[in-house]
Amino acid sequence: MVRKFDFLVIGSGIAGISFALKASQYGKVALLSKTTLDESNTTYAQGGIATVMYEPDNFEKHIQDTLIAGDGHCDLASVEKVVNEAPTQIKELLGWGVDFDKTEKGLFDLHREGGHSEFRILHHKDNTGYEIQQSLIQKVRTDKNIEIFENFFAIEILTQHHLGDVVTQHTSGIECYGAYVLNNQSNHIHTFLAKVTLLATGGIGNAYATTTNPAIATGDGIAMVHRARGVIKDMEFVQFHPTGLFQPGQRPTYLITEAIRGYGAVLRCKDGQEFMQKYDKRGSLAPRDIVARAIDNEMKIRGHEFVYLDVTDKNAEETKKHFPNIYKKCLESGIDITKDMIPVSPIQHYLCGGIAVDLNGRTSIKRLYAAGECSCTGLHGANRLASNSLIEAIVYADAAVKDAVNEIERTRFNEFIPNWNDEGTKLPEEMVLITQSFREVEQIMSTYVGIVRSNLRLKRAMSRLEILYRETENLFERSVVSREICELRNVISVAYLIIKHALRRKESRGLHYTIDYPKRMKNET
Repeated sequence: MVRKFDFLVIGSGIAGISFALKASQYGKVALLSKTTLDESNTTYAQGGIATVMYEPDNFEKHIQDTLIAGDGHCDLASVEKVVNEAPTQIKELLGWGVDFDKTEKGLFDLHREGGHSEFRILHHKDNTGYEIQQSLIQKVRTDKNIEIFENFFAIEILTQHHLGDVVTQHTSGIECYGAYVLNNQSNHIHTFLAKVTLLATGGIGNAYATTTNPAIATGDGIAMVHRARGVIKDMEFVQFHPTGLFQPGQRPTYLITEAIRGYGAVLRCKDGQEFMQKYDKRGSLAPRDIVARAIDNEMKIRGHEFVYLDVTDKNAEETKKHFPNIYKKCLESGIDITKDMIPVSPIQHYLCGGIAVDLNGRTSIKRLYAAGECSCTGLHGANRLASNSLIEAIVYADAAVKDAVNEIERTRFNEFIPNWNDEGTKLPEEMVLITQSFREVEQIMSTYVGIVRSNLRLKRAMSRLEILYRETENLFERSVVSREICELRNVISVAYLIIKHALRRKESRGLHYTIDYPKRMKNET
């Protein structure tokens, strides 16, 4: 089946939905969700969304905090763009019905998180992402220009590579014409033709054995662009959140928001001693890369599986008021955070690299845009400053819409795209081959490509991964397309890119720390 839309949006988190809502003013929009609109990385974002609100905060402070956290690798123009445009985008969120907490005086109740010099984090209790996602879902479901496709999984973006022997006009560079999309319920593959396509497919967490990301985070957009020969950058910068609730076997890992450290929680070893001052003068409020490495080191030298996060000296009622969901979740595990310290350990959380985009959200492929975690704007540099991701997503989604409108006016549908060909394929004889290969990728990445790396570990990971790649591609060519086999291909692609980029960087910078090159090169700004 062939479907035609002016805009095709692949992904339904804050980036995808905000783009769809704005694009619907200019044409017909298809909004694809891999599962349902409720399930996205946005939903799991606890902490909040960063923006300058009140004095003594100002744009320059937010810019400097972002640059410092990014460890000399940020794109200044991107940082300035996001910080300067953030207040306007926050007003739009408020207009769409998003509710942020306020003080008794009616001002926004701002949090402060690691790496921030001021209180600038808007939040809704400790489930900000969920509040934003639900508000956007209510808005998008009432928009008559947006057709929502839940349980539709994009398996490949359409480019010249799919035209076969058809002769078309000569073009400079790769172009995107839409996507092949699998209906998860019927198993049919649809051809979605679009004048403009936005990738908003989220993170890569499930390339690792433990992650805060939902099960849908398999790097789909990044892998599709990589296969289409688009530009991917900075994949070595994988962020591990310092404080995942230590619950072996739980997936995804429950995140203990960084806002609780901004509130006053302190990291301690099992003997109750603080340790962060040994690593950074900012203590427990140091940026995430520093805190995660410090915890990792303390665990290794002491032989422990976790450390503690202690908020017991704060007012119990205030703690429960600010962090009701964390309080409830921990209580289910027998931990009263007002009386007991919380066992935590670092956990894969966010990718700072991804599909390279310019200031308008354009990728290296014509008429293909990207926003949110799957993109690399240059804002985060080598390490994301806490709560900068949600604001980045809506700022770049907004920029992409404004730029894409021009493409809509001068673009026609490509009618030469063939339907998906699955002749000669059959259902996989043993699904266990896919699930076992998936586990092997997760184990390889967690063992060899984690918080601390080395050339030996990375090369061993690459050699193991190459075997899985060959086996999976062989299986894919012989099998009827399924979500499971596509996700396996995608996490293998993502893992390959992380390792490749990590091997290429001959220094330690931000989230990429290697024992072979422990110092940062000074020539990059």
